[in-house]
Amino acid sequence: MLRPERMRRLLIAAPKGEIETIIRELYRHNVYHIEDFVPESSSPEALSIGHPLPEASDAASALIKVRVIENACGIDPENVETRTKLPASKVRAMIRTDLPAIQKEAEDLIASRSRLEARQKEHEQRVKELEPFAAVPLDLELYRGYLRFTVFTGHITHDVVIDVPHEKYFSDKVDGNMIVVMVQNEHREQVERTLLDAGFQAIPVPDETGSPDERRKAHAEEARRLGDEIAAVNGKIAGIRERHADFLVACDELLTADVERAEAPLRFATTEETFITEGWVPEDRADRIQEALERATNGRIYIEKMEVEDDTAVPVEYQNPSFASPTQMLMDVYARPRYSEIDPTLMVAIVFPIFFGMILGDVGYGAILLGLSLGLRKFLKGDGAKNLLNVLGVASISSIIFGVLYSEFLGFSLPWAPLIFSRHLNIGGHAGGHGPQVAELMILAIWIGILHITLGRILGMLNARRLYHGRHATKAVIANAGWLGAMWGIILIIWAFYALPMMPDLTGSAITLPLGVVLLVGGVIGIAQENALEIVEIPTIISHVLSYARLVAVGLSSVAIAMVVNYIAIGMMIEPQLEAITPVGVILIIVGILVFLMGHMLNTALGLLGGGLHSIRLHYVEFFTKFYKGGGKKYNPFGMKSKFTEE
Repeated sequence: MLRPERMRRLLIAAPKGEIETIIRELYRHNVYHIEDFVPESSSPEALSIGHPLPEASDAASALIKVRVIENACGIDPENVETRTKLPASKVRAMIRTDLPAIQKEAEDLIASRSRLEARQKEHEQRVKELEPFAAVPLDLELYRGYLRFTVFTGHITHDVVIDVPHEKYFSDKVDGNMIVVMVQNEHREQVERTLLDAGFQAIPVPDETGSPDERRKAHAEEARRLGDEIAAVNGKIAGIRERHADFLVACDELLTADVERAEAPLRFATTEETFITEGWVPEDRADRIQEALERATNGRIYIEKMEVEDDTAVPVEYQNPSFASPTQMLMDVYARPRYSEIDPTLMVAIVFPIFFGMILGDVGYGAILLGLSLGLRKFLKGDGAKNLLNVLGVASISSIIFGVLYSEFLGFSLPWAPLIFSRHLNIGGHAGGHGPQVAELMILAIWIGILHITLGRILGMLNARRLYHGRHATKAVIANAGWLGAMWGIILIIWAFYALPMMPDLTGSAITLPLGVVLLVGGVIGIAQENALEIVEIPTIISHVLSYARLVAVGLSSVAIAMVVNYIAIGMMIEPQLEAITPVGVILIIVGILVFLMGHMLNTALGLLGGGLHSIRLHYVEFFTKFYKGGGKKYNPFGMKSKFTEE
């Protein structure tokens, strides 16, 4: 908690004869993060990269076939729910007996669908080509075969007058208009200039005979018939998905594991007789892994536990309570913590929902978002989506709690007075309610900003001791203390001159102003001793604290929108019509209901975006920049958690 899981670096060396045993054991434990071997070609005794195991090619080939079928049938293993785990031995047997038949059936259907789709596109293209000619009462064979005449066919911006003997058809019933002109060959150039001046664009005559309109209908009917056949083929492909989805995802999982194991030597260093691999395991699992490997190889292995020399090379695995785990997704969006620094995931997991609730504190909106987070679980199956929905669920509960405290439900007042501060605005003809407490809310937001940033600077001092060494660490600690002193110096100076609500009244204190000046000057010196250019950033102390006012401003805008929607829908449309029901009044009532629903739907979406983005922005920009470096490498253990198969 507050720091990533402790890791231990292992160096493993063994004879090549034990490589399959060791790979199988490492894969089974699923905790060993392999450091890929990079050969040094300049060394005459350089180690070389290993070769894949013999079964790698067959496993990769089978895996490709399975994934082709999955792709054709629209099967995504991430979105397939586990019903029953299949025994690995049974899956391997079915790969030999059943998979070829499934593959042939799927390939035949895919090929058939491709042919049908190609023919359908061809007929659809013919329909488009015949569309302009359908407006002209001429059979297609009459457009060609003349020796003494030239036929112009194409689109044109407007009808034109032709000054030579001719036959002409013009139609403005098709897109781009359609013109057909037939003239003697000696007038061809003159007519062509006339047409081009009017924006003429020639189109070829389809190579068919008969009425264009009848041919167009025939092609359209054929395209529709082919569409029906494609739908039937898709139905058969869907049948494969229904019958074999469990088997295919189990094959995918099993063969993926086979390929990963078989190709693992490509990540090892080898000599003629031995191989070497380096990697990371969680510190509390290192002894267990060592014992397992020694037991599996009967001691024909050398394992050395190595010290961590460079924390940037250590893979990082989070170590947080289960309720904070979904928030790790928000951390990865920014950057995974480095191995040595403080992991702020737990703090974000606590503070983010609070900020969200402060902004969108409404029982109605919170309930809608909570229902959304629960309902979408049926459709979004991936781990990332589940984490996002879990974060949304917690934030929605916080929104409901703050809605109770604010006494808000879709912009209306609840039967009780606000338990903390009121955000109700005086909107509408009969506005009343609790009345807004904007000044108090703003001061509260400023207090939150001061405390949040203070925490960030304290964490910055702690992180500096962990990330840096010697003089660099001392300078970084002093700089963070300087930023903290400058901020509190400014605050004390303000308190010395002004008595602000919900803040200490120090206007009569003789030491407040001198103390504030000392902290400010000392802070500036502390900042400058690390980097003098940082002094120009001192005004950001004020801007970063005031940035927390968005917790109130964005929330008030949401309240205002909700109350305006209520006033328009209910106060202006529904209530006046209820006094004397008329046919027009019924329509207005229905319109008012639609305005109410759509308005609050839109405000819910805006609240979700505003509450989420501004809450995470305060963490990413105002909080993390005080202490957080990030850039840690993700811990990716060699192995797999079986989802569809079991040994």
